[in-house]
Amino acid sequence: MKVSTDPRIEEIFDHYPEAIKNKMKFLRQLVLETAEECDSVHHLKETLKWGEPSFITNCGSTLRMDWKTKTPDQYALYFQCNSRLVDTFKIVFEHTLQYEGKRAIILPIDQEKISIEELKECIKATLCYHIVKHLPLLGIQRA
Repeated sequence: MKVSTDPRIEEIFDHYPEAIKNKMKFLRQLVLETAEECDSVHHLKETLKWGEPSFITNCGSTLRMDWKTKTPDQYALYFQCNSRLVDTFKIVFEHTLQYEGKRAIILPIDQEKISIEELKECIKATLCYHIVKHLPLLGIQRA
């Protein structure tokens, strides 16, 4: 898999408060690892959309991530709200993850342990969305 990264991405990460920076870098690494595990993803473009770190693939929906000063106690993964993504995540993972409407998975800053396997399933479905959007539950298997 080929990854192309906009050099401005590092500037965004450098401007996060120190406590947030590590969490955001971990989330970024989780996206990169998950993309590597997706056979359908041949190219991952890491760029900025609306000033937020974003990931675009040849077969997926845009995935964004950010921490905002107006909600300092959380960071999030953002999805296109006109997709089936978040609605499906709510069905499959119910109370395991926290959501904001149809657009985000919310991660509390003080959460000790995040649901890595569940997040990876959400990331995978997003990065391969145009391949899985016709499948029941986007092809995500319930645990």
